[in-house]
Parts: sequence; structure tokens; C-alpha cells
Amino acid sequence: QVQVVESGGGLVQAGGSLRLSCVVSTSLFRIMPMAWYRRPPGKQRELVAAISTDGATNYADSVKGRFTISRDNSKKTVYLQMNSLKPEDTAVYYCNTGGRYSGTRDYPSEYWGQGTQVTVSS
Repeated sequence: QVQVVESGGGLVQAGGSLRLSCVVSTSLFRIMPMAWYRRPPGKQRELVAAISTDGATNYADSVKGRFTISRDNSKKTVYLQMNSLKPEDTAVYYCNTGGRYSGTRDYPSEYWGQGTQVTVSS
């Protein structure tokens, strides 16, 4: 059974930074694409960033130039560095593994973490 555990959320002022971490308990981590999603209050879940097994990345237009996704296969961990945070970045952030995250639409897998709350104050 694949377990996904996110951490690193919190309360930050606009313009600040946070780094989210996601640890995945599977020996197949290095061959699994990874992604971060978020669900803002009262809105639908959306794909924020994804990273393939060879390190290729894609981002939502709203976070390009501010967020960076990376992975450390030796630690089975994916990160989301979030800089220049805005109040509209406030959401619960979720990690997903093993889905398809590029192209005209995304297809997340069944493997989700519990989420970590990010709140950006103005």
C-alpha cells in the first residue's frame, strides 16, 4: 500500500515563502511521476505543479515563476518551494503520485496524502 504524507504548511504573510514536503512510501518512487494539487476555500481542486521521472516539470500559469517543484529519489520525497506567496495561494495542498499530469488534462491517481494547509495573509 502506497502512503503519502505531506508537511510544511502554515501561516505566512503575503510575499513570504514556504516549502512543502511529501514523502511517499514505495520502492517504486523513482519511476513514479509526482504532483502537487491544491483546493482553495470554496473552489475545486487544481493541479499546481508536476514533475516526471526524468525531472521535467510543468506548472499552473498562476504559479509560474514563483513555485518550484523538485524531487529527491534517495529520500522518496517531492518538494514544492513557494515564493512570493499571495493571499490567493491560500488552500489545502495535496500530493499525488503515479498519475498523469501533463497534456490537455490531468489524471491523478488514487494515491493522495491528507493535505497540508497553507494560509497567506494580506
